[in-house]
Amino acid sequence: MPSRAGVGLRLPHLEEVVARRPAAAWLEIHPENFVANPHAAELLQDLAADYPISVHTVGVSIGSAHGVDRAHLARVRQLIDRINPILVSGHVAWSTHPGEYLNDLLPLPYDEETLAVLVRHVDEVQEAFGRPYLVENPSSYVGFGRSTMNEAQFLTELVARTGCRLLCDVSNVHLSAHNMGYDARAYLDGLPADAIDELHLGGFSIEDDAAPNATVIVDTHGSAIDDAALELYGYALRRFGWKPTLIEWDNEIPSFDALLEQAGRVDAVAAMVRAEQRGRSHVTG
Repeated sequence: MPSRAGVGLRLPHLEEVVARRPAAAWLEIHPENFVANPHAAELLQDLAADYPISVHTVGVSIGSAHGVDRAHLARVRQLIDRINPILVSGHVAWSTHPGEYLNDLLPLPYDEETLAVLVRHVDEVQEAFGRPYLVENPSSYVGFGRSTMNEAQFLTELVARTGCRLLCDVSNVHLSAHNMGYDARAYLDGLPADAIDELHLGGFSIEDDAAPNATVIVDTHGSAIDDAALELYGYALRRFGWKPTLIEWDNEIPSFDALLEQAGRVDAVAAMVRAEQRGRSHVTG
């Protein structure tokens, strides 16, 4: 697995990356941008010879009550077979309704009924893809009164019942903890450390809420990584150890070099944590 942070490869940068071959440690793509675009898929296959690539699905919708789209799974599997990605991931959310794809990742209650739906769909996805599926924690803005477990408990149980893996979006943890009023570090402590295979970091915006003197953090993926999220990332590394870490930037996309600068910031935090851990080992040794 890569030892440095990677960046999300979006279509505006595709031809530049093919031509320039910048010094990115690894790349992550949304397969939905490639499965219906043969030219882009060919360029991606060319890049796969030189870069580790991860596939991050946004249209699988494992939380949809009516089931996952098997035709879509087959299309994504064809792309997976072409580029042999290092990881394949998706979201704890729903985004489809019969005949419609919604441009959002919508929340779910955390109870046994929802868990049964996700277990069934994760099993189906893993069988279709022929490999483990990493499930990502969402950005949260509302809770459900019917929930009977918290999010970390829900994800832990999903791992236990399906053998899936987890993608911990550290920025989502930071913003959800702020929005929902819980402790971000306690949330990370509640996740099964041995199931974490990838970390995400992305920018967000802070907006005024309707309540007096209140703010809500929105997962916009349209800015640099906030210092508070980087600080929490350091805690995540101390808790989980190094995991492949991805910089997400999907709106108001900057230059590719600006993405690499963000990856450098993340690598600096990882280097600091490693130095701390080496120092402690020397003291105890």
